[in-house]
Amino acid sequence: MNKISNLVWGLLFITVGVIFGLNALDITNINIFFDGWWTLFIIVPCFIGLFKDEDKSSNLIGLIIGLCLLLGCIDILKFTLIWKLMIPAILVMIGLSFIFKGTLNSKIRKEIKKLNKAETKEYCSCFSGQTIEFNNEEFMGCSISAVFGSAKCDLRNAIINSDVVINANSIFGGIKIYVPENVNVKINSTCIFGGVSDERKSKSKDKKHTIYVDASSIFGGVEIK
Repeated sequence: MNKISNLVWGLLFITVGVIFGLNALDITNINIFFDGWWTLFIIVPCFIGLFKDEDKSSNLIGLIIGLCLLLGCIDILKFTLIWKLMIPAILVMIGLSFIFKGTLNSKIRKEIKKLNKAETKEYCSCFSGQTIEFNNEEFMGCSISAVFGSAKCDLRNAIINSDVVINANSIFGGIKIYVPENVNVKINSTCIFGGVSDERKSKSKDKKHTIYVDASSIFGGVEIK
């Protein structure tokens, strides 16, 4: 997915560079700063997030908001209509994301529920940052919360002898989880103006044990590396 992200950003910068060059040579006279050009800072990242992030709902909401604002700036839609329909549309999309998430990830949710019965360690970063390391010790799962803060969980040198769950909750914060290469990762996520992304280089599914990440993100982010 990182290749898609790099491709989109690369094509965007190349296009802008070519336009600037042609304008400088008086071959073209294309106005880069058209009405509503600033909405691209909403549209492009959200479009990339549809391919990159595990949870698509927040990116889809952002993409629709960006497109509506662009259409308003170029007088295709009236801003009064956009503002009236914005909140109802967002609430409907959030509701649909909850409904379909439960349907699509039912097997993962059942496994997480079963594994969550075990007692695990809890870590919280509130207006602060912390690094959690499990070096040469058995990892049995944990719960991590980041509220206006950041947390890094490093499992690259951990001993994992069974399937485990990481409950990750990010509210206006960020959580990074570094996993070893010898495990699978399965994600169940709920995002409201946030994102959960799996940025591992190796994602083969023939590993012995699985780390289940049950993630919630509200104006925050959870990254698996």
